[in-house]
Amino acid sequence: MSEPDRLPAADLPPGVVRRAGDWAVGNRGSAGADSYFAVSRRCRHQLADLSEGSIDADGCLVCPWHHSRYDVRTGEMVEGPRGFLGYHGPTPGYTQLVELLGRIARLRVRRAVRRGDDLVLD
Repeated sequence: MSEPDRLPAADLPPGVVRRAGDWAVGNRGSAGADSYFAVSRRCRHQLADLSEGSIDADGCLVCPWHHSRYDVRTGEMVEGPRGFLGYHGPTPGYTQLVELLGRIARLRVRRAVRRGDDLVLD
């Protein structure tokens, strides 16, 4: 397996997101097998690097630029951006349009499984 497909699980404590090749890989810290996730790295809004994002209290991946939220199990955008370009604030109408596009053009999702001391992307 190539390096982007495997990384040390110790590098992913609960609440952390890291880059692994073209993937944003993280640990939601939830109980059960779905704690770890891997999704494509580019936000559907303005292509921000989601591996620099955060995980919120609901276990969603939050974009570091305009705070779009993604369900990491499905790749669907569940909440649209709060701004565009350098602006951060309300964007009525625009936010709803981006949310709709984010539901259609979902992030790609890969299974992330812990095997021994490593996290492996299947």
